[in-house]
Amino acid sequence: MDNNYIVSARKYRPSTFQSVVGQKALTATLKNAIAANKLAHAYLFCGPRGVGKTSCARIFAKTINCLSPTPEGEACNACESCVAFNEQRSYNIRELDAASNNSVDDIRTLIEEVRIPPALGKYKVFIIDEVHMLSAAAFNAFLKTLEEPPQHAVFILATTERHKVLPTILSRCQVYDFARISVDDMVEHLAYVAGQEGITAEPESLNVIAQKADGGMRDALSIFDQAASYANGHITYRSVIDNLNILDYDYYFRLTEALLDGEVRESMLVLNEILGKGFDGQNVITGLAGHFRDLLVCRDPSTLVLFERGASVRERYKEMAARCSEAWLYAAIELANRCDLDFRLSRNKRLLLELTLIQICQIGQSPEGAVKKNA
Repeated sequence: MDNNYIVSARKYRPSTFQSVVGQKALTATLKNAIAANKLAHAYLFCGPRGVGKTSCARIFAKTINCLSPTPEGEACNACESCVAFNEQRSYNIRELDAASNNSVDDIRTLIEEVRIPPALGKYKVFIIDEVHMLSAAAFNAFLKTLEEPPQHAVFILATTERHKVLPTILSRCQVYDFARISVDDMVEHLAYVAGQEGITAEPESLNVIAQKADGGMRDALSIFDQAASYANGHITYRSVIDNLNILDYDYYFRLTEALLDGEVRESMLVLNEILGKGFDGQNVITGLAGHFRDLLVCRDPSTLVLFERGASVRERYKEMAARCSEAWLYAAIELANRCDLDFRLSRNKRLLLELTLIQICQIGQSPEGAVKKNA
């Protein structure tokens, strides 16, 4: 066993603005503010988990204290301040997790520290993670310091739930919204990590990992590590769907084929096969609704940008999409979505699924329903 093993999410944590994945506009704004020496004393970083909020806060803290920044506005990583940051022994950065340190006493301790100027560098940076978890009393104790901090103090507050942050805090901060990371950006970064680690990975397998991560790079890297261990260094589409227990889209194509042809029995047999593999009925129906949605966006070149599956299966989707009328897809999505909503309350869940398939089969019986194969 390798005692020096570091999980990818930590090993490939960005250390410069350039290496932050999927937040180009935001990192450019931060770099410009540093270059122009127009720093606010309080920032609020909002966005879903694993998109780079804390990483950007740390990079920002390191860059504003760098003694000789690069022409591109990045930290040099060589000066005394940068080295101390990289070795996690800098006194200029203080991180507080508000989820577990949310009392008035915790904030008062922090306020005491704010008064002490930095020994090296110009700024002391206080990063408060999950700031919405602070108690009301802690918020109130913090307000005055946030409004009038000493010249050397910069606060970076991070939260996944902006709506829970008090308006009095919001009004004192520059607010930055971090976007969910796109599937394409994630796949590109995962391919880079795979190359660095000497792991081979099929593009389609990385696409599945990126979709499963749902916009969070940290989640994507954790799933990637799991998939790499399972596949022993050669990640294939098949190994990923087996390991993550994801339903192969091939089943959705077979189901759609049967539904388009109005083949009730065939669609019930495919469903039986899927359920026999241990997949949850609700996941099957949400997956089918998603499949219909993907077919819908593949019908028109202008909406192809909304198709987030790998390029390798795009042609297959376009081919199937050409066989479905838009009216059929609208009705099928509506029926699948209604089944999803009714699923939890249903006493006979399998019958609900089968009934939905029967209803979708019947859409195609109307003259305007499905486009015939030889149309």
